[in-house]
Amino acid sequence: MKHKLALFNQKGGVGKTTTAINLAAYLATSGKRVLLCDIDPQGNATSGLGIDKNSLDKTLYDVLFSRSEALKAIKKTNIAGLDLLPSNGQLAGAEVEMVNQPRREFLLKEVLSGINDYDYIIIDCPPSLGLLTVNGLAAADNVIIPVQAEYYALEGLGQLLGVYGQIKQSLNPDLNFLGILVTLYDSRTSLSEQVRRELEKHFHGKVFATVIPRSIRLAEAPSFGKTIAEHDNLSKGALAYAQLAREVEAKLNGS
Repeated sequence: MKHKLALFNQKGGVGKTTTAINLAAYLATSGKRVLLCDIDPQGNATSGLGIDKNSLDKTLYDVLFSRSEALKAIKKTNIAGLDLLPSNGQLAGAEVEMVNQPRREFLLKEVLSGINDYDYIIIDCPPSLGLLTVNGLAAADNVIIPVQAEYYALEGLGQLLGVYGQIKQSLNPDLNFLGILVTLYDSRTSLSEQVRRELEKHFHGKVFATVIPRSIRLAEAPSFGKTIAEHDNLSKGALAYAQLAREVEAKLNGS
């Protein structure tokens, strides 16, 4: 069964793309076939996997609007089993172009429905609540919300869950809220632990046991175009994402 997971938060800097890249990498290293779909015009997931986003002949933009075959745009990565549907700045005007398209909320879903070679499709949504993000949520069957371990993260969570509820009610009734992932966790501060406890109190059973630590090694890996599995597979960040991959699989398989 193909699982489609969207990583979703309208705030930037919460570890969303870092999570998309490294979750995809560790699912692939466990023997799964994984496609990472970069639907963010910034193309950070693309460059974070070592692919020059400015020299691509075909991207997600071409697949959505020029009806190019998705398989012609998909790129291999340095990790066996992990492929990428890339994006770059070309995608920035996509939301304007989508407005007049029929079934504009389902363009990505139609693209991904024709791709059957993968066990997992990970969708890295933009840090916004526009049509690209709506497409990502309409195409997914599960959503993960990365939340930074800081006070203000709690304030924005209600809005995120409201958007999730609206998408589920009006566009994608099968969309499952898989969980909240605490990121940028600093074990040296009491605030990080307080935020995690508050989340568990209010969203019992929907907070991943895995927490992603604040880590220099995690932060610097994209500058080398590498996942943390390639950059430093014994670091705290690497061990956390390996654990997250196992936890995601367990949740999806009901174990």
